[in-house]
Amino acid sequence: MRKLISLLLLAAALPAWADRIAIIGTGDVAAALGPEFAAQGHTVVYGSRDPDRESVQELVARTGDDATATTQSNAVVDADIVVLAVPGMLVDAITHSLGDLSGKIIIDPTNPIVRHGDTLVHGVATSNAELIQAAAPEARVVKAFNTLNWRTMVDPERSGGPVSIPLAGDSAEAKARVAELIVGMGLDPIDLGPLENARWIEGMLIVWINNRISGRESFDFYLRRSER
Repeated sequence: MRKLISLLLLAAALPAWADRIAIIGTGDVAAALGPEFAAQGHTVVYGSRDPDRESVQELVARTGDDATATTQSNAVVDADIVVLAVPGMLVDAITHSLGDLSGKIIIDPTNPIVRHGDTLVHGVATSNAELIQAAAPEARVVKAFNTLNWRTMVDPERSGGPVSIPLAGDSAEAKARVAELIVGMGLDPIDLGPLENARWIEGMLIVWINNRISGRESFDFYLRRSER
């Protein structure tokens, strides 16, 4: 509880802000987060390989509030925050392709998963968040939003109670900014420490998805803060 209070106090101490948020990708996660961020007063620009595609333009229209779409590299140019809503095993290559990300906050909602026989396994030696940080050393990477599906992002009440979003990152200020976005969505940020802890957060999805694809009993799980 003290960590959450510290995060929110730091967020409250920051000046009022309306950021330009570049969301790289236009799939389910991008479509969940973009309209939520726009509703909080931020300007959203989607980075797409095909920004004129009909489905992308429909997402822009649904997002509203001056949302736009452009190429991935153009989307990040004037962005304060970059969200990598892309396939998990592509984040390293995509981060390198985006150009200079110095000073930006990068939100990483991905999970690096590859097939190994009949199951899925963690596909990198460390974590996607750490790969992103190595590719963009002057950026501030925050792991967030990777422990829940996109439906819960936009409708947390479906879980039957508060949903905590674990954050990992080395910048307290960056985590505070991301925490403010999370609170604005009706979710509950919880600080899990430095970026190196992202590897454990990424592993959480593997148990969930393997049960689904194996034919064993399907389930959902939600992190929820406990009172000591």
